[in-house]
Amino acid sequence: MVPFSLSLHARDGDARAGVFSTPHGPIPTPAFAPVGTRATVKSVTPAQLNDIGASLLLANTYHLYLRPGDELIAEMGKLHTFMGWDGPILTDSGGFQVWSLGEINTVDDDGVTFQSHLDGSYHRFTPEQSIAIQQNLGADIIMCFDELADADDREYMRRALQRTHRWAERCRAAWDNPAEQALFGIVQGGIFDDLRRESAAALVAMDFPGYAVGGLSVGESKADMHRVLDTTLPLLPADKPRYLMGVGTLPDLVNGVMRGVDLFDCVLPTRVARHGQALTRLGRVNMRNAEHARSREPLDTACDCYACQHFTRGYIRHLIQAGEMLASTLLSIHNLRMLIRLTEDMRAAIRAGTFSDLAASILEPFGANQTL
Repeated sequence: MVPFSLSLHARDGDARAGVFSTPHGPIPTPAFAPVGTRATVKSVTPAQLNDIGASLLLANTYHLYLRPGDELIAEMGKLHTFMGWDGPILTDSGGFQVWSLGEINTVDDDGVTFQSHLDGSYHRFTPEQSIAIQQNLGADIIMCFDELADADDREYMRRALQRTHRWAERCRAAWDNPAEQALFGIVQGGIFDDLRRESAAALVAMDFPGYAVGGLSVGESKADMHRVLDTTLPLLPADKPRYLMGVGTLPDLVNGVMRGVDLFDCVLPTRVARHGQALTRLGRVNMRNAEHARSREPLDTACDCYACQHFTRGYIRHLIQAGEMLASTLLSIHNLRMLIRLTEDMRAAIRAGTFSDLAASILEPFGANQTL
């Protein structure tokens, strides 16, 4: 059996339902991956992630390289053993954090030198170094090292894109364990359709096991995001998984799946949970508001998560007001389950041929506001 393979079971328009097989188990697609930046999904245990139906977790190469160190994690049995999660794991390349968190970074054709946000020490990432770190971490899906460029500067974006493609070739050459790890190429190009087409063509020619669309959800309009997906996704191989990086609102998942996206990740559900916010099919709810103090309703009447089945809005607001850690746990469980349940519902609708009806029902409450 091929260790990594995508089996498509149904289509409805451009939406796809299937299974991506990995050495640590199947990922039913479309799928949403909770983000465990530092080898933990904040305030949620692996057992709870299993209970809410998570089939894939994301961990962060940059953060784990800096602390506790990829070599230590390798000594401890790699990420699955280290963090107590026996399902599939994806690691990013570290590129986004180098540009967004590094106090100082300089890029050249060989790689990037950056200053740690933890202690100010200097470090160097090259494509080969990124692959070596990700091999130490031992995730099932690993990513090519790429350059995050200013989306508004077309000329610099063009140069960065060419460098990203050269780095992708170097990543592919350094990747020597295809039976254990699937390396995904990352299509870049900002909001420029011609650059997106150029990037997709270059990466498809390198024949990766899967493809990610990067550089979105970084401030562009939803119209631009959708146009870029409409331009890019049809150019990617139909028999390879398609991963939209860093996107995780209910409308974004629906809009991505209707265009052919298979995998998503985002910190949003757990981040807003830590700020007292619940995701519902009618939009985001601020549980700090006094209107919830005496509410006997669950966070969402249609939700089957542990929080909604056992606790009221009034109780969860009390936990927030009292500064109790349980508030973040319950809201995180709920928010993650909302997105994972949505992917389950979309898979069922694709198989039944009713995806367009489901998509309309999910998007209708949000109207023109597709950011919640």
